[in-house]
Amino acid sequence: MGKKYEALSDDMAAFIARQKMFFVGTATADSRVNVSPKGMDSLRVLGSNRVLWLNVTGSGNETAAHVQIAPRMTIMFCAFEGVPTILRLYGSARVIHKNDPDWDTLSALLPPLPGGRQMFDMQIDLVQVSCGMAVPVYTYEADRELLNDWAQKRGAEGLNEYWREKNQLSLDGIPTYLVSGNIAPATGGAGIDAKRAEA
Repeated sequence: MGKKYEALSDDMAAFIARQKMFFVGTATADSRVNVSPKGMDSLRVLGSNRVLWLNVTGSGNETAAHVQIAPRMTIMFCAFEGVPTILRLYGSARVIHKNDPDWDTLSALLPPLPGGRQMFDMQIDLVQVSCGMAVPVYTYEADRELLNDWAQKRGAEGLNEYWREKNQLSLDGIPTYLVSGNIAPATGGAGIDAKRAEA
C-alpha cells in the first residue's frame, strides 16, 4: 500500500537524482489529460517541497498551456532497476520563460540543454511512494542525443520559427504564450501568442 508524505526526505531526493526518466501529468478542467515522458539531465530538487525542471523543444507544448490555466502537476518516477519503487510528486507549478525576470537565476541551477524553451518551478504538497513491483526491469544504456542534435542544427532563429509554427497552441487550442515569453517583441511577438498581455 502506498505511503503519503508532506515533503521529500533526503533518501527520496537521492532516489530522484538517480532516475534517468520521469513522467509529467497535467490537465485543465476540460482539456485532454497530458502525460509526457522526460529525460536528459533536466530536473533538480531545490528543497523538501520544491523541484525545478527544464522543458526542451518538442512537437507539442501541452504542459505549459495547461499550467498557465490550472497549475496542478503530477511528476512520477519509477525504479527500472534495483528496489521496485514508484514515487509521485503532487503540487502546483508555474511556467518560467526566457523573458521572465527569474529565468537567469533559475536556469543557472540546471545544465544548459539545446532547445530549452521553458522551466517549471513546482511546489510539492504531497509525496506518495508505492512498491512498483509490476514495473519491468530495464538496464540503462545511454541518453539519446537526437533531440540535442536537432536543436543545435536548427540554431536559435530556427527554433524561434519552430515555436511560432508548432508550439503556440495545445491540442485543445489553449495558448502556450511561448513566443511572447521567449522572443523579444521586436523579433516576433505577433500572432496568437501576442494576446498574452490580454489574458
